[in-house]
Amino acid sequence: MHRMRAAIAVLATIILIAVSQVRSTPPPPAAPAPASSPVALPSPNVAGTTSLEETLARRRSVRSFSPRQLTAGEVGQLLWAAQGTTDEQGHRTAPSAGASYPLELYALTAAGVFRYLPADHALRLVRAADARPELGAAALGQESVASAPLVLVITGVVARTAARYGSRAERYVWLEAGHAAQNVLLQAVALGLGAVPVGAFDDGRVREILGAPADEAPLYVIPVGHPAP
Repeated sequence: MHRMRAAIAVLATIILIAVSQVRSTPPPPAAPAPASSPVALPSPNVAGTTSLEETLARRRSVRSFSPRQLTAGEVGQLLWAAQGTTDEQGHRTAPSAGASYPLELYALTAAGVFRYLPADHALRLVRAADARPELGAAALGQESVASAPLVLVITGVVARTAARYGSRAERYVWLEAGHAAQNVLLQAVALGLGAVPVGAFDDGRVREILGAPADEAPLYVIPVGHPAP
């Protein structure tokens, strides 16, 4: 009987040690997004059939979208309108103070989170998961952000502009984000799409969802899609 009690005590001690080790072992770190090659987008159309005046007259904020997905050509055209290059020198569709180009552009779809590469007119996968519901929650529960087939996010790196313009840089970056956003809204109209600019969101949470570095400030969220009937 004494030997049995001793064996039980030893076994109990082993179990307690094992449990304590499991509890104290930290969870493994999240795996980084796998490296991916840029995905080329269709060449942008630079000779549309809708006049600038017509797009200005027809532009409205659209918050309800049909489930119809956008084509690669439509996604590429919207990204090019925001930050695409327009000549061999790398000038872009939106004006930038001192050509410092502080903006970064992300595209969120059902396939994942992508970063736009203006010089290549291509997308690079950042996160292979549909993050639109998370982004909608970060945008204070706005359904248009969670349900749009495409959501564009504009971020800004103030340091790029501050190197030349000092304390005025932050203002210039905000202005530039407005230029890029308006380009997207007008391009959406020309494509027969709807969009709405969103400024209400949790900056830190949006940055986490994008996997953006600390020096990138989220400035605009723009859901885009075919307007609901």
